Amino acid sequence: MAHILAIANQKGGVGKTTTAINLACALAQTGRRVLLVDCDPQGNASSGLGLRISEPDKTLHRVLLEENGAPPLHRPLDELSLWMIPANPSLAATEWKLTATPGSETVLASRLKPLDERFHFMILDCPPSLGLLTVNTLCAAHSVLIPLQCEYFAMEGLSLLLDTIRKIKLRWNPSLAIRGILLTMFDRRNNLSHQVATEIRKHLGARVFETLIPRNVRLSESPSHGLPVMLYDRHCAGSRAYAALAHEILQKGADRA
Repeated sequence: MAHILAIANQKGGVGKTTTAINLACALAQTGRRVLLVDCDPQGNASSGLGLRISEPDKTLHRVLLEENGAPPLHRPLDELSLWMIPANPSLAATEWKLTATPGSETVLASRLKPLDERFHFMILDCPPSLGLLTVNTLCAAHSVLIPLQCEYFAMEGLSLLLDTIRKIKLRWNPSLAIRGILLTMFDRRNNLSHQVATEIRKHLGARVFETLIPRNVRLSESPSHGLPVMLYDRHCAGSRAYAALAHEILQKGADRA
């Protein structure tokens, strides 16, 4: 049975897509079968793994709007047991069309169910909003990973996301859990990063992962080459951090297969 993990934060630029790509690949490197689902119309998780799909029928658009038929699974990297359902800008129109569908909040959950036995993990990369696409990912997920950048306004908007998660638990997905808060863009040379990390740990305690994701040039460069950072430069700090995050998630028992 797959563990479905949503990567969510309505604040943009916090490292959601970077985390979705590299955590999915780090888990695949442990031998797990992983499905990465790009739920963002910007399609950055798709292009970050070298997939630039123009036809909507080969993307998440088809999964959400067609009840029957096999989902369009792509395997972007032959060396990893990683598959993907990509996205492109057509997904923005799909969100509008979904509003007229009965039970529109749980469409993604029902579409992913037939894939449950094929994967150990499904990683859902959410858009930077709390719209219907994000609600669908949270209704489909078993748990949520929330990236927070180590910057001054890091906590801004977190209470709104936590409130959204509470409402989804009450109405549609009572088993939804917060897997953890992931501190991103940590700069060891910057006192502010240390202060923010300390403050977040003080307020959120055990919910915060031990792993810190550093600011790292290789992490920024790798998407332009269509590669996860561990295949672009497996020795860099970003690669080591996402390998540590995957290990921490497995140690905490998120591997339900």
